[in-house]
Amino acid sequence: MPAEKQPTTAPTGADPLEYVRTLEAPRRRAHGELLLELYGRATGEPPVMWGESMVGYGSCDYTYASGWSGTVFRAGFRPGRAKISLYGLPSHEAAPELWEKLGKHSRGASCTYINKPEDIDLDVLTQLIRVGWEGGDGGC
Repeated sequence: MPAEKQPTTAPTGADPLEYVRTLEAPRRRAHGELLLELYGRATGEPPVMWGESMVGYGSCDYTYASGWSGTVFRAGFRPGRAKISLYGLPSHEAAPELWEKLGKHSRGASCTYINKPEDIDLDVLTQLIRVGWEGGDGGC
């Protein structure tokens, strides 16, 4: 089994709302507060800070074939300066009709990027969060 590595992102005791309120740009503070509400409503879980800049909901354990294992949040977001990263959303194959309605976004290996919430349909985002949360297709 490989040597035990420390996770790059782990839960902290920081308050997610306080974190969001300290974001430099007023628009990112507003976006963060909106996403706190959307993810909380969609998952039914309280937010937890993971590392210095990610807000996560729930957690799950994983183990790779190599033996590497760890814990990650099931859903969450990171309000970056240029883009907002959204985590825990389902694959396109799991909800193609929702992805078609979401609005302006791009997909990375493990997340979805948006410039601002005004670019997407927030009801569709809420549905995608729920599909990923309930189906476990989003991140675990």
